[in-house]
Amino acid sequence: MIKTKAPRAKQAGTRSSTARVGAAADPINLKRAEEAAVEASRSVGLLMRRHLAETKQANEQSQYDIKLELDVRAQNVIERTLRSAFPNVAVLGEEGVSGQTDAEHRWVVDPIDGTVNFAYGIPHACVSIALQGKASADKPSVYPDGYQTLVGVVYDPFVNELWAASLGRPARLNGRAISVSKRMRLEECLISIGFAKSKEMLEKTLPYFNEVAHRVRKIRMMGAAALALSYVATGRFDAYIEQGIRLWDVAAGGFILECAGGEFWRQPIDSQHGYRMIATNGLLRDALQVPV
Repeated sequence: MIKTKAPRAKQAGTRSSTARVGAAADPINLKRAEEAAVEASRSVGLLMRRHLAETKQANEQSQYDIKLELDVRAQNVIERTLRSAFPNVAVLGEEGVSGQTDAEHRWVVDPIDGTVNFAYGIPHACVSIALQGKASADKPSVYPDGYQTLVGVVYDPFVNELWAASLGRPARLNGRAISVSKRMRLEECLISIGFAKSKEMLEKTLPYFNEVAHRVRKIRMMGAAALALSYVATGRFDAYIEQGIRLWDVAAGGFILECAGGEFWRQPIDSQHGYRMIATNGLLRDALQVPV
């Protein structure tokens, strides 16, 4: 059950625990950063488990989305934990920004990814935290505003699965290395397709959904982007496609996928950190014939 109230204001690299991304960037200890992200995600995971079956307070609602009061509370928990470890690193989150917007390093946070699932008491949602740093070179892995992901953590508290990756290290699930699937035949593939939070994007996606459904084994729509990316990284899904997604939904999961040997293609669609994206095991992008 949901109640509404007035809104509140608001890939590879050398194996090393310390990274210097851009020429002007201060070194940052990636092992410590990953540990801080894991601690923050587990703290929010406890909050999510505690409140899953309870009535949620919604700050905002539209036909396609819900913003919960608990989203804000969860981001505050994350910010306190991350700032305790790295007081000078900015935070860019779904629930707002703190610190300098052009800082050398920034955390990119989705405190509850899969909010609609969570709001309805469906235990398929997660915490997504990425650390990004300004990059000195124009590489495929660099986002348009010049940042490159260095650490990614995605935590599903309902099944206690934690994905993590750091620059120069393999992606891991609960501490064990993972890799993408090797499937190449679409008729054997499990594909996830997300429907964005606008009527325009919904109308763009439906024709593709209808077309690809006849060519793959199954399509899944599970409602949590960071988990879908992590599932591709683990070989559970073979691809995940969405026409409209935000940076905080994909920064951690997309990086984990790349570190697991997959391909994370994205293209900006607006100036508010919006993207269209195609995430695959690296073998299917041409076969899927995804419109870009």
